[in-house]
Amino acid sequence: MRVYPALRITFFESPSEEQTGVLLALLDDFRPTAINDIDNGLIAYFGSASVRDDALAQLGSFELVDVTAEDVPDENWAERSQAALTAVTVGRLTIAPPWTVTDELRASAPGPIIVILPSMGFGTGHHASTRLCLELLQRVPVQGKRVLDIGTGSGVLAIAARVLGAASAVGIDVDPDAITNARENLELNNSLSGVTFVESDIQAHASSATRYGLLLANLTGSLLQRECVHLFDLAEPGAALIISGFQAHEVDEVRSAMERAGWTTDDHVGSETWAAMHLSRTA
Repeated sequence: MRVYPALRITFFESPSEEQTGVLLALLDDFRPTAINDIDNGLIAYFGSASVRDDALAQLGSFELVDVTAEDVPDENWAERSQAALTAVTVGRLTIAPPWTVTDELRASAPGPIIVILPSMGFGTGHHASTRLCLELLQRVPVQGKRVLDIGTGSGVLAIAARVLGAASAVGIDVDPDAITNARENLELNNSLSGVTFVESDIQAHASSATRYGLLLANLTGSLLQRECVHLFDLAEPGAALIISGFQAHEVDEVRSAMERAGWTTDDHVGSETWAAMHLSRTA
């Protein structure tokens, strides 16, 4: 049974945007595989118990929160999610857990249905940052593009890009369990051709000769700032980049880092406290 090392982090009082940003920046150093919102706090999942424990030690000096370590079992996660997770529609795309894909949903959906099996550590399409990426993905030219989805998680964005007409889509992630989950989701979508998932990080992938016409990166603000040059190196001239996973108060910092690396900002959207951008590399 898969167990996710996690930290349950609760603010003693409602935090300001700045306090939330400081907390997320501290967590980012430990590369959490996922962060889920809870009442007045969050749960952060990590790739190993040792990394989780290092993060716990670091957060001991952050006096605004109560932090406890947990080992969260993934057993029957999909079954336990059935009461809470329903299909979500963004533009023409509907992201649906398998149990919601009924004849009624097929008849009412405005376009393609992408089936994603919920897993505790990976995105289902319900998080605001994923929805923002899906929104921007439907605003940019996708047809015939070679797409790279960085930090793919469940694989939902790579699969969505292929459904929207990309020539091919590659999803990379440093977490082998994410790659397993993404491949399982690909099977749920009739093993859609032209989509592959590879265990890799941005820097290793940037060292290859392959360049992409569209890049997707739903990461943290700090990670996007650190890796903006490698993202640029992975893009062919004229390529588009869609990024999210950062909060509204981080927009200026993320934009500045991206533009210093050579990207041009074309569009910006937000939802709740989250933000996303569409950028391009000059042809």
